[in-house]
Amino acid sequence: MTSFKKLTGAALALSLATSSALYATNGDTLIGVGAKTRSMGGAGIAFSHGAESTLVNPALITHVQDTEISFGGTIFMPDVHTDLTANTPGGPVSDSGDSDADLSMIPAVAIVSHFDNGVYVGAGMYGTAGMGTDFRGLGASNWMPGNKKLFDMETTLQLMQFVVPVAYKTGGLSIGIAPIVQYGSLDIHYEMNGPGGKPGVVSPGQKQDFGIGASLGATYDFGNGFSVGAVYKSKVKMDYGNTLTAAAAPFGIMLDGHLDQPAEYGIGLGWRYGPHGVAIDWKRIQWGHAAGYEDFGWDDQNVFAVGYQYDAGTWSLRLGYNHGKTPITLYNSDNPRLAAKDMFNLLGFPATAEDHITAGGTYQFSKNFSADFTVVYALNEKNDADVGAAFGYPKNAITIHNEHKELGLSVQLNYKF
Repeated sequence: MTSFKKLTGAALALSLATSSALYATNGDTLIGVGAKTRSMGGAGIAFSHGAESTLVNPALITHVQDTEISFGGTIFMPDVHTDLTANTPGGPVSDSGDSDADLSMIPAVAIVSHFDNGVYVGAGMYGTAGMGTDFRGLGASNWMPGNKKLFDMETTLQLMQFVVPVAYKTGGLSIGIAPIVQYGSLDIHYEMNGPGGKPGVVSPGQKQDFGIGASLGATYDFGNGFSVGAVYKSKVKMDYGNTLTAAAAPFGIMLDGHLDQPAEYGIGLGWRYGPHGVAIDWKRIQWGHAAGYEDFGWDDQNVFAVGYQYDAGTWSLRLGYNHGKTPITLYNSDNPRLAAKDMFNLLGFPATAEDHITAGGTYQFSKNFSADFTVVYALNEKNDADVGAAFGYPKNAITIHNEHKELGLSVQLNYKF
């Protein structure tokens, strides 16, 4: 028990030390945490990945034999390009730029111990979600006097979760619960001196908050290699105060500062036959029912994930695919507030990634020690919107074009004792 406490403390300290800005995949949420989960497209509701299952489905920690610790992280490299174009009588004139927020480190640490009488207890700390862009320093605008290109927009949302799962197994049935403590940080900065009486520098400062929630899960193993699972994760209420309200107010978007992390639920199937394994998941993320996101026009999102594993004993290979249609609604409206939402979503928070291809593997160095490696690539997504009304111009006067792709490299070390 003493070693468990020491390892839990080490996991907490390391995760806090390595936390940095994150980016979006399914909305603003990573397709999966932990290298094995990510390599199978994020699928893991009914397919155990050992200790790293603490945040996917707490019921699956019952597959840990004694004690297992997983420690690693992801190098996340999003590539975001944006064009803001004025359709002038003399032809289109654009302000273009690539976001400098193109490299982040995302930690993932978990430990699980098997106690007597079918009881399992764990702890985990993960970077789970986030998004943002950085278009500072691009120079003067080509077509809006007194402004900078892409308004020197810089946004950062960071989310981390600390969980303590407890699970119980009897026969083929496993049930688990994981209380969640979430840390969040939001910062928004831009400069604007365009028509319509817009302000100069808008930089209300960084705001941090903590929220609480819980994850509930269950699985049933039929004993023939086939298993089913279900999971529910509650909403986590977060309040970023003036950081959110002050940034949105100049465009007539009235918010109370809340940007809640939405509830989600899902089901999964798992199948193992000899060296082969297949996992299929479906989950629904309720962006349209979460304060802040619903105000910016985000819809509930269906996410589908499928993964394959070949386990040769000393080594394993995995492949996966993940699809979730972007939750962002683009209005293309002559209503100033709706046009402003399009501008904010595509310029500041482009959560537009939809399709992800994943691959990875594991090498077993010894009975107790192994290492995982994963590559996740989100295909390039292109989105356009008419945002002229947000700046006091008529419809079709200004358009925004956004391109967004991602590359993530994950490494994880696992030790059993």
